[in-house]
Parts: sequence; C-alpha cells; structure tokens
Amino acid sequence: MSEYERSRTIAAPPEVVFDRAGDLDNLDDWLPHDLHVRPGDLPAVTVHEDADGRGAGQDFRALLRTERDQLRMEWGTRDDGSYAGWLQVAGIGDAESEVTIHLSFFDEAHVPPGDAVDRALADSLERLAAQVGVSAEHDGNRPQA
Repeated sequence: MSEYERSRTIAAPPEVVFDRAGDLDNLDDWLPHDLHVRPGDLPAVTVHEDADGRGAGQDFRALLRTERDQLRMEWGTRDDGSYAGWLQVAGIGDAESEVTIHLSFFDEAHVPPGDAVDRALADSLERLAAQVGVSAEHDGNRPQA
C-alpha cells in the first residue's frame, strides 16, 4: 500500500472551504485536471480519467460521501477497492482553515509516481484555495490573506 498526504491553510472559515470542496457541480475546478466526477445516485459517482487531455480515457465506478457535520469527504473505487481517499477541513481561529487530503493506493501495480501524486495534491489544494477566494468575492465576503 502507498499513502500520500498534503495539507494547506486557506484564509476562510472551515464551513466555507468545505462547501466549496464538496460542491459536486464544481469538483472539476479543484481536482487534478485529468479527473472528472459525474454524480450518479449518490454515493455512487463515475470518475473519468483523461488519457490524452481531450476527453479520451477511462471511466471508473466510485463512491463519494460528504459529511458536512464532520467537514469531511471520503471517496474510493467501487468495484476493486484499489484506491481510497479523504479530505478533512479543520478550523484554525475565526477565519482560517487547514485542509488535508489523504490518498491510499492498495494496488501497487497501479500506483502513480510519488512526485506526480505530490504535485497533483499541491496543485489541487492551490486551486481549491483560489476557488474559495472566487466564491467569497462573488458573495461579497473576500477572505483576508
């Protein structure tokens, strides 16, 4: 098994961060660019992984659960149990949050290179922080940096 974890502080209350992260219509805004989630009969979802950046690729049956009262999302493959992950938001003071993403790969034959996973996690957290800022601007409540 291979596991990866990355955290980032975001200048916004934890509920704001979690609501943006868990917005099923906007997951593509912060997930790795080659992953696209299509909600089904929740918790069932389909994840499309681009192979060429133009939509060709493969679909995977997955599960996605959000627990707003715990500020936590959990996901994983439905059929083979080869992959799972979670996102947890925790409050830091009044207007800051720490977001942690954890990934577990249970099939060593399909583990991506570690540096690629680390880069994807950092990029996803950066995009989530940017989306929280965009969302706050639209609401007229831009978080303080």
